[in-house]
Amino acid sequence: MSKKLDLILGMLFAAATVIFITVFLTNDIFFSWAFERHHNILSWYIRPLFIIPIVIFAFKKSLTGIFVSIFALFTSMFWFPVPAESSPEVLSFLSYEMEYLKGAWTTPKILMSLLVPIFFVMLIIAAWKRSWKWLLGVVIGAAVLKVLWSVIFSGEAGLSILKPAIMGVIICVGGLYFYLRKRRAKGSVNKAEGEKMKKEVENFKEDHFI
Repeated sequence: MSKKLDLILGMLFAAATVIFITVFLTNDIFFSWAFERHHNILSWYIRPLFIIPIVIFAFKKSLTGIFVSIFALFTSMFWFPVPAESSPEVLSFLSYEMEYLKGAWTTPKILMSLLVPIFFVMLIIAAWKRSWKWLLGVVIGAAVLKVLWSVIFSGEAGLSILKPAIMGVIICVGGLYFYLRKRRAKGSVNKAEGEKMKKEVENFKEDHFI
C-alpha cells in the first residue's frame, strides 16, 4: 500500500471513530442499544486485546492498521448479543458508567477523559519508535489507572473489571513478547543468510577475477 493511500484510509477510520463516539454520546437510543450489548462481558475481555494490533501496526508504521484497530476497539462494545442475565456488580458498574457519560461535562471530567486519547498517542509513539520499555509501562499503567478509576468512583462494583483488565494485560504483554521474539528470530535468520550470500559473492569474485 502506498503511503498516500495509507494516510487517506487511516484518516477515514480516524474520522469514523470520532463520528461513532459523537453519535454514541448524543443519540440516546443508540447509547442505550450499545450499552445493552456492553453488558455482555465478552466485550470487556476483547477490547484490551486490540492493543496488540495497534502496537503491531504502529511498529510497521501503518496508519490504516492503527486506526482500523482503534475503530474496532471502540465499536466492539456492541459486537456481542445482549446477555440473558448479568451479575449485580456488572449492572452496578455499567449503571454508574452510563450516568457518568450522560452527566454534565465539567472541567475535571473533560481533563480526565483526555487521558484516553493521550493513552493512544503514547502507545502509538512508543511502538512507532520501538521503545519497548516505554510501551510496557504505558500498557500496564493504563490498566492500573482504569482499575483505580473504576474502584474510586464506583466502589466495589468497579472491581468487576479487575479480571478482564489483568487478563488483558497478560495476553497483550505475552502476545507482543512472542511477536517481537519471532521478528528478532526472523531478523537473525535473514542476517545470517545475508552474510552467507555476501561471503559467496566474495568467494566468486576471488575465484574468477583474482
